[in-house]
Amino acid sequence: MYKIGKEEIQELEKLFATGKLFRDSSELKEVINFQIEWAEKIGTKYALTVTSGTAALICALAGLGIGPGDEVIIPAHTFMATATAVLVVGAIPVIAEIDESTTIDPADIEKKISKYTKAIIPVHMRGFPCDMERVLKIAKKHGLKVVEDACQAVGGSYKGKRLGAWGDMGAFSFNFYKILSCGEGGAVTSNDYEAFERSLIYHDGGSAWRTYTSELKTPIFVGTQLRFNEICAAVMRIQLQRLEGILEDLRRNKRSLMSKVAGCKGFKFTPSYDSEGDCGTTMGLLFESEEKLRSFVKNGAVGLIGIDSGKHVYAKWDSLIEKKVGHHEKMNPYLMEANKDLNKDIKRDSCPRTLDILSRTIFIGIKPDWSESDIEREAAIIIQAAEKK
Repeated sequence: MYKIGKEEIQELEKLFATGKLFRDSSELKEVINFQIEWAEKIGTKYALTVTSGTAALICALAGLGIGPGDEVIIPAHTFMATATAVLVVGAIPVIAEIDESTTIDPADIEKKISKYTKAIIPVHMRGFPCDMERVLKIAKKHGLKVVEDACQAVGGSYKGKRLGAWGDMGAFSFNFYKILSCGEGGAVTSNDYEAFERSLIYHDGGSAWRTYTSELKTPIFVGTQLRFNEICAAVMRIQLQRLEGILEDLRRNKRSLMSKVAGCKGFKFTPSYDSEGDCGTTMGLLFESEEKLRSFVKNGAVGLIGIDSGKHVYAKWDSLIEKKVGHHEKMNPYLMEANKDLNKDIKRDSCPRTLDILSRTIFIGIKPDWSESDIEREAAIIIQAAEKK
């Protein structure tokens, strides 16, 4: 969480004074209002709040009718939840390489498409936008759906359009480590009413008894319980008011730090498909070799070496590679008859270029509240580590 203060507390006090914390009984309608405000901010017709970013991905896939018999292409560099969401709906994740931007490589997407492919999930990792124009061009060519995983890029944009508004569906996370946070939460966005409606029904097992039931065109089916609550929504409505300021601070501090270390030899900056629209949460440095990067860290630099982040590197997703999915073997997508001919062959060396890039990349986190002296200090550490023999 980047910023929180008395305004969130005051909003919660108003809510608790009503004694009504469930969205359907609420007087303040925090969930409903936040959904309206979030759709407006992202630039889509519809928004649905859910319990997490993972839940958002699951609901988005369910909304698009993805299930057994379908393949979904995801990047080799992402939080494991991207793959988890695909498996939860009964489909099979197919892993594609990243490029030096550390986001999905459009060229490899094309190589991984089969007659079973139904969707692509580009992930805007660490606030870096994917090359959405190329992704959408490929999707249109092959008749595929696109679910944008913007969980790590809340509020970011690509060519002037918010991330999460480019694809058929967008997914966001509001957990503690994200740009905006209520501790845990998420949202789905879309301009496709039918897909949105299916997501709505899926996320609420009580849809048959809600006030909105009479407005639905999709026949009610049994979903699950991934509903947001008034407490989280109250916090998010205030957090949303902070978004532009947080992004402005992050981007300014990232530009400043980059300008101060630009003359260093031995690395280059991780390229961005939209340096103005990326969230500014992360400065990526790409080295010539893993050995030089590890020497850089040994010399005092502080950051996360990409390959060392197990939860974000496909090769370290042991349960997925070993195909241990679900609580019951008959609910394991890898064992389902409908998936018998799909591409289920994920090995630790399936994406060698991704492993190479991540072994040579370090991610340095940017803070929105850094002062100029803080940035000078961070720059000095990087310069000293890069120049030390």
